[in-house]
Amino acid sequence: MPAASSFDIKRIIRPNILKLEPYRCARDDYSEGILLDANENSYGPVHQARITQSTAGSSLIEAQPDSQQLHRYPDPMGLRVKQRILQLRPSIPSVNNVFLGVGSDEVIDLLVRITCQPGCDSILVTPPTYGMYKVVASINDVGIVKVPLIVEGEDIFQLDVDAVIQSACSDETIKIIWLCSPGNPTGTRLNEADVRRVLESDYRGLVVVDEAYVDFVRPDRGESYAKLVAEYPNLFVMQTMSKSFGLAGIRLGIGMGSPELVQYLNNTKAPYSLSTLALDVAKEALSPEGIAKMRQVAASLCQQRDEFLIPELRSLPHVAAIIGGNDANFVLCRFVDSNGRVSNEIAKGLYTEMAENRGLVVRYRGGDYGCEGCLRITVGTIEENRVVIDTMRTLLAAIP
Repeated sequence: MPAASSFDIKRIIRPNILKLEPYRCARDDYSEGILLDANENSYGPVHQARITQSTAGSSLIEAQPDSQQLHRYPDPMGLRVKQRILQLRPSIPSVNNVFLGVGSDEVIDLLVRITCQPGCDSILVTPPTYGMYKVVASINDVGIVKVPLIVEGEDIFQLDVDAVIQSACSDETIKIIWLCSPGNPTGTRLNEADVRRVLESDYRGLVVVDEAYVDFVRPDRGESYAKLVAEYPNLFVMQTMSKSFGLAGIRLGIGMGSPELVQYLNNTKAPYSLSTLALDVAKEALSPEGIAKMRQVAASLCQQRDEFLIPELRSLPHVAAIIGGNDANFVLCRFVDSNGRVSNEIAKGLYTEMAENRGLVVRYRGGDYGCEGCLRITVGTIEENRVVIDTMRTLLAAIP
């Protein structure tokens, strides 16, 4: 493992971040007792306060019990949530290997900000892939190197490994390689042998594997790359509470990597970025009972994907194929015209008609590299899946 064994995190962290003296939170030193250090409102949430008038006419305020402690700043590190993440991903050595952000998008942004010098450095992406890597790079004035996935044949939507390694090793400005697994919009888990080849190459930067959809991967297709974090210091794995846990609204992203990298992220993030409400919900969801329920629901969605949605889509007129590995809670469906030619026109027309006139919204992806003529369709409830099939069957039957 030449790259992993010789990886030096300080070589890729921006000099100003290395010298950064992080903001110290009020709760960094003490968190118990009468807390008068953070200028909080000691009466608690004012909308719950009991206010009466004294005989002298002044207001008497009685603080009400606040079981969630919403009048206090939240735990800046989310320690209890991190402890439960170790139960979800037991291969992670300790809470010092876990970072929490405001959704995966904050984690993406912070990774770019701590490693890439604006106007000088670059990231490498493998289209078709998640669009926020490019957006964040553009916001931070960071270059973007594109090495497309394989988009034809048996290895569709897998890495062009030789091209990724060659590009990354020949360009010292590339600080991060972004690998989306399972991919969005590809729905395909990247082969472990390919990921290991990148990690063990002569590339000296950071390899980030974004696993937002990992809990929908069939067991025979592999498991989370979190299992490699202790083995490769140049690896950072991202996950989220938004997909399999059904908690997109709390905006909680998870990052797992070396303690050194996690510390740089903690030094750079806003001091109280995650709310008490979000942390409380995440802690409950990550309980043993919550994890068990997540796995049951994820298995049910996968069953609907494999046994209903995919077979039914394949039976529709103008549907050429369901492409990709189908390792996520969505499918990528390709449409063709009556002559068998891939058709963005049919895909776009179907998307627009369903959204504007049928109350049914899917995602048009025909503009993405390798996804010509495609719609991305999320696996919904049993009833929602039936509605999307019935609606599409009606509309596609009317196309000559």
